[in-house]
Amino acid sequence: MQSYKVGQITNRDLSDTIWRNLFQGKLTYLHHWNKGEEMAPTIGAQGGTLLVRKLPHADPTRVFVGDVVLVKDPEKPDDYLVRRLAAIEGYEMVSSDEKDEPFVLEKDECWIVSDNEAVKAKEAKDSRTFGPLPMTDIVGRVIYCLRTAIDHGPVQNSQFSMRRDSPVIEVELDVDEMAKNHKA
Repeated sequence: MQSYKVGQITNRDLSDTIWRNLFQGKLTYLHHWNKGEEMAPTIGAQGGTLLVRKLPHADPTRVFVGDVVLVKDPEKPDDYLVRRLAAIEGYEMVSSDEKDEPFVLEKDECWIVSDNEAVKAKEAKDSRTFGPLPMTDIVGRVIYCLRTAIDHGPVQNSQFSMRRDSPVIEVELDVDEMAKNHKA
């Protein structure tokens, strides 16, 4: 299992950080998640408090296949889903059902899936149900999950994101604040 390590901040990340901190505040925010088993064991069925890194412009240079992302629910625009990014523009999607034709994700499209393989595809409420999503529906990347006061830790994301998010976790993670605001 990969772990977060203190890393170098690129010039682009530094300028993004300065811009956001001067004009937008923190790079992260807390999101309370209490919806189902689709992301178990990454996020337990009982939910949790998530530290989400804001992504004002989700594109293939800022979010990567393997990341756990917070996305706008395509069926309920006021709600959000937490799912793993499985594919982005240019990926060929092939179904296990021979009747379905393969297709390639178009520019600015992504495919999200649940982590819990025990949840059937029709019940998972992910791209297998509603198809590809626009990248603009990605609100942020989940970088830390507090399930209970004693069960918490970094979320396993792509190695690229984990490297980029390590300095952010170092500066902005406040487990006591997360626990205080936790809705279990």
